[in-house]
Amino acid sequence: MKKNYLLWAVTALIMLALQSCNNGKTYAEMKEEEADAINKYILENDIKVISEADFAAQDSTTKENEYVLLDESGVYMHVDNRGPGEEVLENGTYDMVARFVEIALQTRSDLGMTAGDTLLANFHVSNPSYTIKGEDFKLTISGESYSASFTRSDSYSMYGMYGTVAVPSGWLIPLRYLKPGKTTDSGEIARVKLIVPHSEGTSSATQSVYPCFYELTYVKL
Repeated sequence: MKKNYLLWAVTALIMLALQSCNNGKTYAEMKEEEADAINKYILENDIKVISEADFAAQDSTTKENEYVLLDESGVYMHVDNRGPGEEVLENGTYDMVARFVEIALQTRSDLGMTAGDTLLANFHVSNPSYTIKGEDFKLTISGESYSASFTRSDSYSMYGMYGTVAVPSGWLIPLRYLKPGKTTDSGEIARVKLIVPHSEGTSSATQSVYPCFYELTYVKL
């Protein structure tokens, strides 16, 4: 009798655990919802999506409200300005500073997260003091490999928000096409708008599976 009771108790616990899992979302379901959120943003903002071939034919520039879909990463990119430099960055290490706005494109009630501005201390691109509150990072380029680490560690920084010095890969992808230089002139500064899926985003976005919109400027120090 005691063995039967123990067997029933174990079975009940297993069934309860399975039921709990069934109430959660699978990774495939979260990715599908993320794709829906991205498509909704594109439709609501009347964005025209072009191919990489069309983007190349336009000398790596985009027209008004036009975004190129970069197939390998799934990032959508609009280039406002390629920057004042003569060429794209080559192999080497560079000290950079970025200013940005980060907007979550998806409400996730299961995470208690509402779509909108994710950071109280966003270093908005409209602020001209790029070197005062910008997000500094060290960029290393080696062939096709781009990597970067944030160099600020105070509480009002990406490190302070997300607990890692790793720069989101979505921030680095545009640098393959831009020509950032030493300027804060709003008419010349390298500037892009991005729709970044979780796989190319912050540690939080990657773990929780949600997309973000960014407006980013880049200055080479």
